[in-house]
Amino acid sequence: MAAIDATREKMIRSAVMQLPDVMPEVSIDLWIRLARELSLIIGEGGFKSLYLRSLHLTKAAFPWIELNASTHSINFHLSGLKDDLVKQDYIEACEASTALLITFVDILDELIGRTLTINILRLAWDVKL
Repeated sequence: MAAIDATREKMIRSAVMQLPDVMPEVSIDLWIRLARELSLIIGEGGFKSLYLRSLHLTKAAFPWIELNASTHSINFHLSGLKDDLVKQDYIEACEASTALLITFVDILDELIGRTLTINILRLAWDVKL
């Protein structure tokens, strides 16, 4: 199982860092694509709940990430994340973005299982795992 997690982490890190000059935009695009696929299964509210839980957990390591009231749309939250990422240096922003996505995917994996999680990531990001 550890090899699968390492592969998934490497894939997420690589996706976040694929275009260094526009890393915040790439990160938000990854979130939007993931939201599009996952919302078909659990709805926007379900996606937002998982996102906010992931944000809450990730904020411990990256306190500069803003956690806004949950009544806003997912687009509002992603816009706020982009603003937060832009304010940081490249390395810090990459680490935070990667950690947030890993946390989200780990929670999703616990809820719906590894196979379905991997299939959703494949669909959303057009990657091979």
